[in-house]
Amino acid sequence: MNDKPEFEYVTYIRSAPEKVWDALTDADLTAAYWGHSNISPDWRPGSRWEHRRTDGSGVADVVGTVVESERPTRLVTTWAAPAGEGDEDAYSRVTFAVEPYADIVRLTLTHEDLPDEDARREAASGWAAVLSNLKSLLETGSPLPQEPWLMPSR
Repeated sequence: MNDKPEFEYVTYIRSAPEKVWDALTDADLTAAYWGHSNISPDWRPGSRWEHRRTDGSGVADVVGTVVESERPTRLVTTWAAPAGEGDEDAYSRVTFAVEPYADIVRLTLTHEDLPDEDARREAASGWAAVLSNLKSLLETGSPLPQEPWLMPSR
């Protein structure tokens, strides 16, 4: 049994599963609501992916491998800072489950194998902000007017 912390977040989005999938995997769409481009050559299992800054620096703040890819319903990736690349203990795992229901989608994000409780709290805050911005983009055509992850915590 794995006793590492994990975080789960569920949101409901007025959208089609294919549009949610594209919002998770298309570099231009992720740049629009995340401030980073998610980049992979093909989003197939075994492929590398990067979470690359959109400031033109080319810096990837997160790297990993696609573990599962079932368009448009399930995407699983490993997740690590580039400094931890190659060290299995440095990786956590992120799962996006996209479940259609009539005119909406339930998006469930699970971030597992986090190193400690501080990382879980950081993930909880970050994912809530990112997925709120994704939801706004898909439902209104625009992300939130300010980057929600910059809002001071309580």
